Amino acid sequence: MKNILIIFTGGTFSMKIDRETNSAVPYYHGEELLKIIPEADKKANISVYEFGNYPGPHMTPELMLELSEIVKKYINQNDTDGIIITHGTDTLEETAYFLDLTVKTEKPIVVIGAMKTSSEPDWDGPKNLLDAISIINNPNSGNMGVLVCLNGEINAASEVTKTHTEDIETFHSLDFGSLGFVENDRVIFNRLPRKLETFETAKINSNVDLIKVYAGMNEKFFKFSADSGADGLVVEAMGVGNVPPKAFEGIKYVLEKGIPVVLVSRCPAGETLDIYGYEGAGKWLKKAGVIFSDYLNGQKARIKLIVCLGITNDTEKLRSMFEDE
Repeated sequence: MKNILIIFTGGTFSMKIDRETNSAVPYYHGEELLKIIPEADKKANISVYEFGNYPGPHMTPELMLELSEIVKKYINQNDTDGIIITHGTDTLEETAYFLDLTVKTEKPIVVIGAMKTSSEPDWDGPKNLLDAISIINNPNSGNMGVLVCLNGEINAASEVTKTHTEDIETFHSLDFGSLGFVENDRVIFNRLPRKLETFETAKINSNVDLIKVYAGMNEKFFKFSADSGADGLVVEAMGVGNVPPKAFEGIKYVLEKGIPVVLVSRCPAGETLDIYGYEGAGKWLKKAGVIFSDYLNGQKARIKLIVCLGITNDTEKLRSMFEDE
């Protein structure tokens, strides 16, 4: 059997319903969870690392960096064949993508979570954990980057997003579809991730804002971001990458302060392109110096900018990290 390290970080996976408040709260630690999922020990040699018991919204880029260093330490050991990370679903895609950008390995890393607590009869945590073990046991799972697996669907960390607030079938890759699936312990891969990239860095800069554009928007929030000292800005633009004229003035203000601006779309799928030429449209944004970020959503683009700003704050170098040739 393979040697698998499970890093427990918390999330709904580790929660139960508190009867006094009738709400889900952190409860179990890793060793306790494995005792109520005894099938795991039959599928692999399991060891446990207790990273913490964080609800998804409590995760920060600094914690992600700490987790990344732990993953790098253990994944490079000869007696580790793969790593599973349990995580809160609210920020799961961000942590998974952070690890995808900062950990270079041929060995499989699978991030999982749960949409139901252990107090509910349809708790999905055990199945997700057992599916992740099956993925690591599969010989085709190497060189795939960080994977995300919930509800039997395998997705690339760089492509997946949470699409529904409560549904168990919430994690999907809207642009390209899943990489594969797990069914009755069988792992089927249909394709490779579209893009794999890793950046060597020991530090990050999390002072990056994310602003969503809306109809009739003016320059107020952009000026506030720049004047309050942000080191980077991600803008969720309309459609293929367009903003209202006054919002464009705000973006120019940010750029004039020497702050890099990365553009994504507020649409749930599709890329950003400079194909329109009216004021505030993609052509104007590109000419002003905005960096376009193909298929990344806002939260992922922010994670990437946080990582890349740990390497350089030179806008043209950042552009080469985001924009395909």
